[in-house]
Formats: sequence, C-alpha cells, structure tokens
Amino acid sequence: MNEQMTQKPTKNSTLPASKIALNKQVLDDVSTEHAHEILIRLADEDAKISKRIKELALEYLTEVDMDGIAEDVFYDLGILDVEDVWKNSGSTRYGYVDPYELAFEMFEEALEHYIDDLRKCQKISMDKEAKLHCMGILKGIDKFEREATTEFKDWAVDAPHENFIQVFEEWKKENKNPENLEEMDGFIKNNFPKWYGSVLKE
Repeated sequence: MNEQMTQKPTKNSTLPASKIALNKQVLDDVSTEHAHEILIRLADEDAKISKRIKELALEYLTEVDMDGIAEDVFYDLGILDVEDVWKNSGSTRYGYVDPYELAFEMFEEALEHYIDDLRKCQKISMDKEAKLHCMGILKGIDKFEREATTEFKDWAVDAPHENFIQVFEEWKKENKNPENLEEMDGFIKNNFPKWYGSVLKE
C-alpha cells in the first residue's frame, strides 16, 4: 500500500489552508489586553489549563538574560526621536511644554515596561530574577550614557543618571535579601564607579 495513503494526518492537515491562515490571523490580531482576558477566562474554566498557564508564565519569568535586557534598553533609548521633542514641546494650545522635561518623560516611558517586569518578579518573590532585571536595566542606561550619539540625548542630559538611581531604588525598596544588596553593591561599584557614590549612599 502506498505510504502516503497510510500516513496519519496531522491535526492541522485536516483543515483547509484558508482555515489555518484565518486561525493564525485571528490570534495575531488579538491585542495584549484581550489576550490577558482570554488567559484568565481559560484559567477559570479549566484547572489543568490554569496550571499549564502558570507553568509557562514561570518559564518566561525565569528566563532572564541580563545582557539581553541591557541591549534592549540601549536600543529602545537609542530610537527615541528628538523630532518628537521638538514637535510636542514649546507653546501649545494647552500651555507651555518644556522640551527638557518632555525628553525626560520620554526616557522614563521607554524604561517602564522593563521596570514592570522587575516588579512582577518581586511580586512573586523571584528575587534572583528581579536582581538580574535591575542589573540589565542599569547596564542599558549606562551604555546609552556612554555610547549614544543621538540628538535626543542632548535634550535628556540628566535622564540617564536620575533614572539609574530611580531604577536602583525601585528594586532596593522591595528587595528582602541582604545578600542581593551586597551583590548589587559590588556590581555597581565595579561597573559604574562614577555613579556609585550617588546611588549607594550610606
């Protein structure tokens, strides 16, 4: 008998190509907010699915690449566009918008989702992962300060230093492990000596 005739069809092979493409398109079009709601509903409806969702979520949270985070932070800060500062600052219908303050806010916003990941780890007592998130963010900010050559940087002169301190303080206030603080002390002292004194005050 022909081997192709006896081969068991895969799950997707039973669907027409147009149906598979449509299913994929639907998933691609789901917003982050709706995806979150869908996960919650699935978890509420089925205990096994709920357990598997938690397992997968933990896998993503525990896969922390400090250097990868640093590079992502550096990239996101590096693509901040000075044109957005010029376009949205100065005299507006709502009053005067200071361009330096706007640039600072844009810098903060670029870091926010990285800090959110740090907070998520701390919320479920993943201290090691939270520490690595913090270290990665600090490295990314420092790299931007040292290597970035964008015009935007000229409008956010104080942002790297001040946000460096803010990220450290955000991590420190929820850190419960003295050993982590000692390790972070050494990390900052060895890698960012120019900021060490202002960050780790006695």
